[in-house]
Amino acid sequence: MVLSARMPELGALEVLLAVARKGSLNAAAQEVGVTQQAVSARISSMEAQTGVRLVTRSTHGSSLTPAGVVVVEWASRLLDVAGELDAGLAALRQDQRTRLRVSASLTIAEQLLPGWLVSFQAAARNRAQPAAEVVLVAANSDAVIEQVRAGQADVGFIEGPLTPRDLRSLVVDRDTLTLVVRHDHPWARRRGPVTAEELAGTALVTREPGSGTRDALTAALRAALGPDHPQAPPVLALSTTTAVRAAVLAGAGPAALSELAVADDIAAHRLCRVPLTGLDLHRDLRAVWQGPSRPPAGAVRDLVAHITTHPAAPAAPDVASGG
Repeated sequence: MVLSARMPELGALEVLLAVARKGSLNAAAQEVGVTQQAVSARISSMEAQTGVRLVTRSTHGSSLTPAGVVVVEWASRLLDVAGELDAGLAALRQDQRTRLRVSASLTIAEQLLPGWLVSFQAAARNRAQPAAEVVLVAANSDAVIEQVRAGQADVGFIEGPLTPRDLRSLVVDRDTLTLVVRHDHPWARRRGPVTAEELAGTALVTREPGSGTRDALTAALRAALGPDHPQAPPVLALSTTTAVRAAVLAGAGPAALSELAVADDIAAHRLCRVPLTGLDLHRDLRAVWQGPSRPPAGAVRDLVAHITTHPAAPAAPDVASGG
């Protein structure tokens, strides 16, 4: 619906209601906080705009015309609704500062976000500002992207090799995939590194399709061997790194997992790191959001800026995760 040019502004209607309440231009001017001349000019301008005589002026004061009485009744209801809208928008602005919906891939959600959020909230307290309430959902990278697209998350953190063109993104950290096996696996005792071609031909324990970890490995193999080089199907495809690690420990086969997720297993000699050659398994960790090139103003921008300027140490490495 397009309003006509004769529709007065809300501010002019507020002046008219003040005249109706006070019964004179001078008293209305005092209530609104302007001069009597400004009130008179505003009423005259509104009468000219609407083509309706609204106020009768006399030496004894000002009164509404019959048409003015009707307009005041309508305007009163309109201003009530406008007040509700104004209050609601104010609440939304405040909500953007104090409540933040975050969706993150599992590696980031379990290994990095705890440190980021603790540091972020501590910085807010040091500035005597209220810390944002964070509502976190952990999922694989594809699901994170869909939640950001659907407006179900204010910001997402992903680890896949590609960033959707319809979303904005910023690199906030980096990670490396590490090939691990159980200590009685033949690769644990070999002297030379595993080649990209050997890895592509081996049935691995992997994450499910849509996982950033799995996509990163696939992209690295294609970059090294070409897009048409065959890759062996996984021996198992599991939905969490906890499950992948358990399968490797049970002897199901090798796996390529985030260095963040297996550092403790390697240090405790539960898993063995296998050297690789001819394969780049470094990957970017990105924040993604909708809208302008900069993160949205409020808690989203504050959090992303804090992460990029105050990198946090990973969470305790015995907490398993996956992207």
